[in-house]
Amino acid sequence: MPHIAISNRQQQLVIDQQAMAHACGLVLTDAGWETAILSLVIVGDDQMQSLNREYLGHDYPTDVLSFPLSEEGEPLEGEIVVSAETALTNAADYGTEPHEELLLYVVHGTLHLVGLDDKEPAKAKVMRQAEAYWLEKLGIPRDRATKLAYPDQPFARIGEPLE
Repeated sequence: MPHIAISNRQQQLVIDQQAMAHACGLVLTDAGWETAILSLVIVGDDQMQSLNREYLGHDYPTDVLSFPLSEEGEPLEGEIVVSAETALTNAADYGTEPHEELLLYVVHGTLHLVGLDDKEPAKAKVMRQAEAYWLEKLGIPRDRATKLAYPDQPFARIGEPLE
């Protein structure tokens, strides 16, 4: 089973660390990473903005940053930083639950570490599908999981985004 260390450096949102570690572990294990080392850090927007500026040159807070720390061919090692404050803001904006929004960020960051990308439209579609799949697998009802993964899109009855 992957080793997942969690550091909660914020106080705006109560964190279920066990649920966060479970989510990371499921995604990692499903991707074939039985032996992985992952650090998950939960911060507020000030710290996230500082990290986003330092590592990506973007002077604003963001929801999630992923840092792969291992080289290809080595056991997976990485760090994910998520903003609880952004989760609270986005949950209010999108009509979702803050803890589910944060779980989306954790899943998204873990998917990046196992190789998914979302820079191109086709790859972003695969990422959104994987997010919705994992959120549902983690116990979020399908309609809410789909809304979290596709916040800006209308939906058909079965929960799939309309094209």
